[in-house]
Amino acid sequence: MSEKTIEGNGKGFLVLLLPISFVIIFLVTAWKFLLSLLVLLIGLNVWQQYQWQQWCQRVNPTFSQLLRENQGKITPVDLAMRGNFPGAKAKRYLDSKASEFGASILPTEEGGEVYYFITGNVLGNILDSSEPVKPVAMPPLTQEARSLLAPPPPTPEPIAAEPEEELPAPAVNQAAKPDLAKQLVFGSLIQSELAKRLNVYSSTVYKRRNDPDFPEWSRSRDPDGIAWTFEEKTKEFFPLEENEA
Repeated sequence: MSEKTIEGNGKGFLVLLLPISFVIIFLVTAWKFLLSLLVLLIGLNVWQQYQWQQWCQRVNPTFSQLLRENQGKITPVDLAMRGNFPGAKAKRYLDSKASEFGASILPTEEGGEVYYFITGNVLGNILDSSEPVKPVAMPPLTQEARSLLAPPPPTPEPIAAEPEEELPAPAVNQAAKPDLAKQLVFGSLIQSELAKRLNVYSSTVYKRRNDPDFPEWSRSRDPDGIAWTFEEKTKEFFPLEENEA
């Protein structure tokens, strides 16, 4: 190996060694300051977390009251206006509650967000608005159906057969047909029935039923293009006529 090569390698090692030496000297002389700074940052973070928890404890009663009044529906603006504190702080609080309780966050047309919390009262209202399926009355069996379902009779001895008297056909309740047609066209639907008609979940109808654009939204999903509106008193959904829609 030539002298030039050895000299070049020595210079390169010296250039690398100098900054490492400066770093080691700095850490040796300033380690107390760095340790104090680290402890200060950790203590500041713990103090901020403590202050945040104390603030959340004061906001919890306001949050619970808004949930009861709005049936689980709340926005950062509602919480900020009720508690008289900044909107960013209200949004941070709602984000933490949504992560804690698994709430749904949906965007609004104005660009904001709506938080939906499923509480016991909200779940009770959903269950109350759903009616049990009524059993359908079966029409009386015809003579032909009875003969098919009945076991075969024993073979009798050949005797003079008397003419069988035909049973009268069961009378069809003609008055029930207009009532059924009227219910399908002008009647009301409960929440579970409308959700099945719109091909969505029942909770989706529950969340949107009080929105101003609910008729147009339901019209866009209805197979017949019918717009629906929600009646708060009866907890039922009624179709809107063309002049009302």
